[in-house]
Amino acid sequence: MKHIFILLFVLPFSTGSFGQSIDDYWETIFDGNSLEEWEIPKDNIWWSIEEGALWAKSDPDKVGSILWTKKNHKDFAVQMDFKFGEGTIDSGIFMRGDDKENPQIQIGESGSLKRDMTASPYVPSLGYPVEAEGIVGLLKLDDWNTIKARAIGNTYKVWLNGVEVMNYKLEKANLIGPIGIQLHPGKEMTIQFKNIAVAEL
Repeated sequence: MKHIFILLFVLPFSTGSFGQSIDDYWETIFDGNSLEEWEIPKDNIWWSIEEGALWAKSDPDKVGSILWTKKNHKDFAVQMDFKFGEGTIDSGIFMRGDDKENPQIQIGESGSLKRDMTASPYVPSLGYPVEAEGIVGLLKLDDWNTIKARAIGNTYKVWLNGVEVMNYKLEKANLIGPIGIQLHPGKEMTIQFKNIAVAEL
């Protein structure tokens, strides 16, 4: 009976398996040197590595592109640094593929709303069901920002520069798929990314 009491006392204070936190699970998927963890598009003219950063640059015809991870992910967190470049920035992080029921976490200006919606979820079948809070005071337009997005089941959370700004539950979410980074079509723009990591939860 004494051993059972000790076990019940300890378990509520654990975070993850055997007390591990999310920091124990991060795996780098872009280290500034290669894109070996990613599916590089055919005839790639959009994505390049320059001075340790991943650059996304519009093509002359503004076709746009999505850079996908080779692996599918279920419950996970993804974190990256980003820095706005030239033009009208419309980018984002696809969470588990581009299914119409799945959210993309916006980075930059919404093409439909014509205003910055960074850290807000865009769902093709719903538009923007909620808007991230406090972005104006957190987003650095001329410097590096850190964004972390987490998907557990159908619940999504986003942190911008260390502050939680969005918490949303999507009832019909697809629960497995790749992570994608978007260079939106129809835009003339550049954006940089670095320190991209994922944690399986």
